[in-house]
Amino acid sequence: MLSAIAIVPSAPVMVPELAAGAAEELADLRHAAITAAGTLPHRWIAVGVDRTDAVVAPHRPGTFAGYGVDVRVTLAPDVDGEPARLPLCGLITGWLRGRADPDARAEVRVYAEDHGVDTALARGRALRAEIDRAAEPVGVLVVADGAHTLTPSAPGGYDPDSIPVQAALDDALAAGDAAALTRLAEGVVGRVGYQVLAGLTESNAVAASELYRGAPYGVGYFAGVWRA
Repeated sequence: MLSAIAIVPSAPVMVPELAAGAAEELADLRHAAITAAGTLPHRWIAVGVDRTDAVVAPHRPGTFAGYGVDVRVTLAPDVDGEPARLPLCGLITGWLRGRADPDARAEVRVYAEDHGVDTALARGRALRAEIDRAAEPVGVLVVADGAHTLTPSAPGGYDPDSIPVQAALDDALAAGDAAALTRLAEGVVGRVGYQVLAGLTESNAVAASELYRGAPYGVGYFAGVWRA
């Protein structure tokens, strides 16, 4: 059964060792993401976006070495061995698990970033059906970013038209508005992850709480919790 959904950004800068001198100014974002993840039960299914569909099992450790520092993470307790290549959403999941609930076990479902809205919704519906068959409580961790073109220094360049797009996304996530997520623009980096979320919850009203919204470094980040 579905217990809760935590929504967090796929932001390596949340990891203090990677943020360097900016670690303190990102404390609010870090705290919000850890708090959101802490609402989940011990079984997690993470939803993220990468180039292709994939499933990352809990026994695979990972490292942020590709982002500059060898910070090791795991998706379950008592996992060791040499780290494998995990997608960013998997690394963020492992890092949050270690801080929010070290006893949790997480499986990561990765969805291709070029899926259309209908495919993403179908993936979300299928995931919900799978979760509804589970006997134990299952929490979903959605790891996704908004627009990456919100300021002149943003990694995607500056596009002023993306500012209202980000505001609409933040408002939809804060209100638990699954229908609005089906209309996201292509410029939203985590669009497919959010639309999987829409498919996961489309038949249920949710109570939503916002813990953080902001755009440090020109990327839209949101953290919050949805409950059926």
